[in-house]
Amino acid sequence: MKVDFYRHQLGEKNLQRVARVLDSIFLTTGQETALFEEKFAAYLGQKHALGLMSGTAALHLALLALDVGPGDEVITTPMTFVATALAIMHTGARPIFVDVEPDTGNLDVTRVAAAVTPRTKAILPVHLYGQMVDMRALKALAQEANLFLIEDAAHCLEGERDGVRVGELADAACFSFYATKSITCGEGGALTTNLDVLVEPLKKLRTHGMSTHAEDRYTGRYRHYDVDVEGWKYNMPNLAAALLIDQIDEIESRRRERERLARFYREHLAHLPGLELPTLLPGVKQGHHLFTIWVDPARRDAILWGLQEKGVGVAVNYRPCHLYTLFRERYGHQEGDFPHAEQIGQRTISLPLYPGLRDEEAEYVADSVRQVVQSRG
Repeated sequence: MKVDFYRHQLGEKNLQRVARVLDSIFLTTGQETALFEEKFAAYLGQKHALGLMSGTAALHLALLALDVGPGDEVITTPMTFVATALAIMHTGARPIFVDVEPDTGNLDVTRVAAAVTPRTKAILPVHLYGQMVDMRALKALAQEANLFLIEDAAHCLEGERDGVRVGELADAACFSFYATKSITCGEGGALTTNLDVLVEPLKKLRTHGMSTHAEDRYTGRYRHYDVDVEGWKYNMPNLAAALLIDQIDEIESRRRERERLARFYREHLAHLPGLELPTLLPGVKQGHHLFTIWVDPARRDAILWGLQEKGVGVAVNYRPCHLYTLFRERYGHQEGDFPHAEQIGQRTISLPLYPGLRDEEAEYVADSVRQVVQSRG
């Protein structure tokens, strides 16, 4: 049997909305993007949402809008996709890594205060695998130290912890609609905020710093534009928004199906010698973006390859950022700097987890994991 690591759930309804955009004359940012933004903000209970071209763009613009720049430091986690750290570097600031909790992989909030310096401007937590960081504790720390708080919620748009939803306590929250995310347009992202003062600057920053947008200029009497800030080409077009709009209605049903499949995996892989699972905290609404197993680091690659030989799609989420060549050479990071993140990075394997995964496929994946973990030396 062959089990893909991921298969999207886009269907006829999504295609019909795209077809309507194709039949129109306006493919770039316009009414469909505005409709997506309104619907996405309403789902999250946020005042504002901006459609963008990637989650990385969302992180970058959030930092820029909050005046993070050269000489500043932003505290974040090394256990994340490299985009989190790169977005900080794109502003000229430096990512300051803090080690993670050994049982969840999330940023260890108890270590953050010690990393704060006079140069610290913001804290950027990542909700790893779909489980929220302790945002109440981080918010209290950010307020005490007068720091901005930006959430990387690429894994966790559905999340809730301690009665707090994603984005609720942050200055901005950032989302990805990459191919494997809960809702997808292949490549895309969004930023949400409750801060009215950020909205117009963000709209400028996502379109080259221009004072008017294409729809404003071409749907009525032509209006000349000015450019008074250095902006970027990050705006979400109508075509991408059209793919996303109706998926918002399916966010919760898809999450419940991933939760059911994750529960199946946990039941079938629990107590398997040589394998551990990240801790699911009680009372937390999990996004279940990834299902990750942790194995003996000396055997990880052999197990990874063994699953591939059985036709099971796998991934590694993640190798810790600080050990990539860029961060070693630029900031002097080395092995031993963040041992919990390093240990997870050496042990981790992600298994297929998505609503289209059939029960017999999930069974085959679990059986394959048991066989390979027990046999690979």
